[in-house]
Formats: sequence, C-alpha cells, structure tokens
Amino acid sequence: MTANTNRYSTYTAASAASDSKNGDKGEKKDLWNSMLSSVASGRRLPEKNIILLGGTVDSQREFFEALSSNDRRTLDRSSSRSPPVANSFALGYTYYDVLDADHEDTLARISIYTLTDPSPAFASLLQPILTPDSIPNTLIVILLDWSQPWKWMRQLREWILLLRTVLVSLSHECKATMEEVMLSWRDRGRGGGINLDGSMTAPTADAEPALPLGPGEWEDGLGLPLCVVCQNAEKMEYLEKTQGWKEEEFDVVLQFMRTVLLKHGASLIYTTPSVPSQLPSLIHSSLGIHSLLKKQPLKHNVIERDKIVVPPNWDSWGKIRVLREGFDVERVSNGWSVDLDQPYPLIRSINGTAANGEDGQINGEDGSTLVEEALPDPEGSTVVLYEEAVQDPTMDALQLAGRNTHSTHLEVETIDTQAFLAQQLKVLEALRQKEEESSRESARRKAHKKVDDDRHLVGGIGDDTGRRPTVEGKVLEHIGPVQFNMGGIQVDADDMVQRLKERQAYGSPSEPDSPTESTVEATPHMDTENLQAFFHGLMNRRGAAAK
Repeated sequence: MTANTNRYSTYTAASAASDSKNGDKGEKKDLWNSMLSSVASGRRLPEKNIILLGGTVDSQREFFEALSSNDRRTLDRSSSRSPPVANSFALGYTYYDVLDADHEDTLARISIYTLTDPSPAFASLLQPILTPDSIPNTLIVILLDWSQPWKWMRQLREWILLLRTVLVSLSHECKATMEEVMLSWRDRGRGGGINLDGSMTAPTADAEPALPLGPGEWEDGLGLPLCVVCQNAEKMEYLEKTQGWKEEEFDVVLQFMRTVLLKHGASLIYTTPSVPSQLPSLIHSSLGIHSLLKKQPLKHNVIERDKIVVPPNWDSWGKIRVLREGFDVERVSNGWSVDLDQPYPLIRSINGTAANGEDGQINGEDGSTLVEEALPDPEGSTVVLYEEAVQDPTMDALQLAGRNTHSTHLEVETIDTQAFLAQQLKVLEALRQKEEESSRESARRKAHKKVDDDRHLVGGIGDDTGRRPTVEGKVLEHIGPVQFNMGGIQVDADDMVQRLKERQAYGSPSEPDSPTESTVEATPHMDTENLQAFFHGLMNRRGAAAK
C-alpha cells in the first residue's frame, strides 16, 4: 500500500511540475477547444438545396433515382436504410449525400424540396426555405415531360411567375444576396474565375475580363440558378410514329426552349429512365459540388435529339438560329417578356353564373356569385406562338395524316350554312338527272326485249297478223314442227302454210329458194278445203311411191 501511495504521489508531483513548465491550465483548455472546433467544422457537411418544381409524384422519384443512382447503391451496400421520400402532399422533402469518386468521402448533403402544383396558395411554403445563408447554395429545377411537349411553354410560364411572386416577397437582405449570386453566375464560363463545372480557375496576372453578354442573355434573371429537365425522351419515338412528328417539330421545340431559358441564364437537359446521362454532373456543378479525385467535365450536346445538354452561359442567338432556318428568335424572346409581365395568378373572378348554368364556385361578400375565368393570353405571347407551332393532337380528332407539308395546322375551317346547302342542292340535282336517265334506259331495254320475245313467238296459225298466242307458241315449241319427206326432201308443213298465207295476203311471187314452190300455182283465193286436198294428195303420192 505504501509503495502504491508513494508511486501515485511521485506521478502527481511530476505532472504538476510539467504543468508549471508548459504554462497556465487555462491556456491548455483554450487550445483543446480550438482543436475540437476545427475538427468539428472540418467534418461538417456542406448543405445544398434543390427546389424541385413540376412533374408528378412518380416522375419526381425518377429524378431522385437518376440524380443519386451511384450514391444510393453505395448507401444500400453500407446500410439497410435509405432516406425516405415524402412528396405525396403539398411541399415534399427528401435528401441524399453526394459521395466522392472513391465513395469514401462525402462531398455534400443535398436537401430536395418538391412541389407538383403551381398554385399561389403554396407560395408561402417556399418562402422559409430561402434565407440569406441558403440562397447561395440553392438551385431551382423544373420538370417537364415528353408525353405532353405542347404544354411546356405554358407550364414553364406558370412556374416562373410563381417563383417571381415568392422572390419579390423576400427581405431586402435576401434580395441583396440573390443579386450577388446572379452576378457570380453571369461570370461563369466567361473568364470570371469560375468554370462551368463549378471549379475555380487559377488566378493569373493577365487575367482577361468577363466577356460581354450577347442579345437575349440574362435579360430576366430570377435571382437563383435554374435548370429545366425534360424527362422521358424515349417518347420522341412514339410522337414520331403515332403523331407524324419529324425533325422539324423536334427542332422547333428545342429552339423555343433554348431561347426562353437564355433570358434566365438557365440550363437544359433531356433525360431517359435507366439511361446514363450528364444530369448528376449538371446538377452538382450548378450547386458548386465537384469531386476532389476525378474531374468530370460538362459537355454540351445539341446534336443527339434525345440527349440534349445545354450548360449555363453556353448558348446564344447565333447557335439557336443555326439549328433550323426561319426561326424568329428575337420575336420569341420579346414575347416571353410579354408573358411574364402579367399578374399572377392568371385567373380573374367575375360576377355571374358558370358556363354550364350552375352556380359559381365562389360567393362574394354581398351574396353575388363569382366565377373564376382564365385570363386571355396577351398579344405577341410566346406561349401562343409555341402552341401554334406545336399543336396538341387531342384538340382536334381530324388530323391530316397524309399532309404534304410539315405544317402543324390541324383546324378545319367551316363554310357558311347557306353556301353548304347550295352545294348539296347541286349534288342532289345531278343525282336526280342521273337517276332519270337510268330509268329511261331501263324502260327502253325492256321495250326492245319485249319486241324480241314477240318475234320469237310468231308462227303457225293465229290471228290476222300471223302471231300465235303465247301459250300456243310455247306448246308448239315443245312439240316441234310437222315435217314431211317429199322425194327425199324434208318439208316443214308449218313453214309451207305460212308462205301460202303470205302469198295470199300480199300477192307476191314465191321465193325461188324453195324446191316445192315451183309445183304450186298461185291462186288469188285459197281456202282451208283446198289446202287439205293439196296435202292429202301429197300424202297419197307418198304412199304410192312407197309401194
């Protein structure tokens, strides 16, 4: 026990002596606090924010998977839990960690706030997200879908008007921060010291100043960087096969989008599910996140129609015109300014009843009925120009499938009712005349057929004209003619009687063709008794010859 006590006393004495040599205990405490603080700040993750607007619950989840596919696979291997996604109601939320190329270090944590409906009622939900500290680390992403490209310009206008409503209502400190952010974004890729991938350029003594802005560039900065993602690019093939779309339609859509986004300094990208794209590189570079081990340069692509990538500060009016001749880029750019110079929301309330005769949805304070009506598009609107060039096939069932031109004009112009009836009257008159001619021709054919039938039934004993009754003719036709063999010559009795009648009626000489007529003398009057005697003599002569 004594030894242990002495040893402890010796250690404490030595320790006290050592403390007196190194200085005061208070200085040691401050040193440790500073070291711990530096370590804690070094391990603190940079916080980044994405405000995801548009799309559906499913399309937003597809965006999460495309953005964090590699990081989520690594997270699944290391942990059985993945960050939850809550985006079914109003303002949704999820997050994910961005890993370095070796998947060992975490570069940043991205918080994603989602909103699917551009209703003005949700503007108050976005305001708390934007603070002086979060604005430099925030990116706006708008989702569009290739299943309905004819709605893109109208959807984009609604979201930007909603954003402007939110940004205008922020504090002066937030507005000053947004102004600084926009100035730094304008210098990216223009010699201002920041590359398109977010990395800093090495300072030099003879550094060139930032290049001046071209026409239509950064004319309407929002205060936050903007990226538009057009999902499901594989549906381009469906539009090509079922709606008759060709390269002209796809180029027109791209030219409109690039011209409009150029005014906000925004970027554009087309994505396809389960197909690798530059989406993670574009989003991370827009947030200032870049790998320390592997640099992934961001490349533009305006050639492959389903893999379009337009980085910020890369596009210009000249590049847009080259894509397809005849596109009025200046008119579209000016029209977009007209679209954004409107009150939001784009509806108005009027007194009256609904169009279907029912009561309105909103009641005024004085008990009157209020009906919400969409405001008409202003004159020169880019939305109107876009929807005229990119028609919605569901608006008109009469599509011109075999049209010779690429015009997307599908409306059918109607004529006046009286003019239409006058045309139909002419058609009916022509049909009536044709039917009358057909009836006359049919009657004429029946008359000729009847005459031929009567001629076929003529013969033998009959009336004064030599015609036999129809029944008698049919019976005689069935029995056959009565013939005699006179000296080896077959003689038709009916034919002989007919010839004799003709002689008696007209008194004309007999035809020399018959061999028997040479033995018969013409008589002015011949009755039935003489005929019977004549044929009886012939038969007796036949019997005598036979003996």
